[in-house]
Amino acid sequence: MATIVEGGGEVSALPTLLRRLNQWRTPEHYARVLPPIRVRRDRFLHKDEEFRRRLLLAAAKCGEAGWVLVLLDADDDCPAELGPETLRRAQSLLPHRAVSVVLANREFEAWFIAAAPSLDGKRGFSFERSEAVDAESPRDAKGWLAARMAGNSYRPKTDQPAFAALMDLQQAHDGSRSFRKLCDEWSRQTDLLAASRQSPAEPPRETP
Repeated sequence: MATIVEGGGEVSALPTLLRRLNQWRTPEHYARVLPPIRVRRDRFLHKDEEFRRRLLLAAAKCGEAGWVLVLLDADDDCPAELGPETLRRAQSLLPHRAVSVVLANREFEAWFIAAAPSLDGKRGFSFERSEAVDAESPRDAKGWLAARMAGNSYRPKTDQPAFAALMDLQQAHDGSRSFRKLCDEWSRQTDLLAASRQSPAEPPRETP
């Protein structure tokens, strides 16, 4: 599968996370996760040629039987609006590819907030288990994490892949709607692709 991301941290973190999802959700299927293609969010979404170029690159990388996953931060956009619109545009360019669009609400780091109890004590992160938090409400999820780390320092390029490897996936699933979207897309697409590979080829038709 080929992925498109916007942050430097996601370039390392997303493959780690997807391989863990593979083992957790669909261990019966092997998924080859290619290194992500990094884009600038605004250019990717608002420049048609950039959008087209990056999606065609992803399609070429994953091949005809592959899957393209676009993962972006929702930021201040509504995932229920931007997600389907981005998917429609992507599918119009790649009609013969499996395509998914997932928007982390509001940031990728919101998934770490959802799994915060499992990260307590890891990499200097401290979380009071009595603290109630809606994982997808903090506008600055990176700042939320930094405020609870030793030295008030959160470094996406190093902490993001590390947390992706350490977080409890069930906690993230239970606490984040957008992470559940990623899990659902993973299960659906891997099952569909596996079924298509196992389908017997159509026998050649006899010439009358």
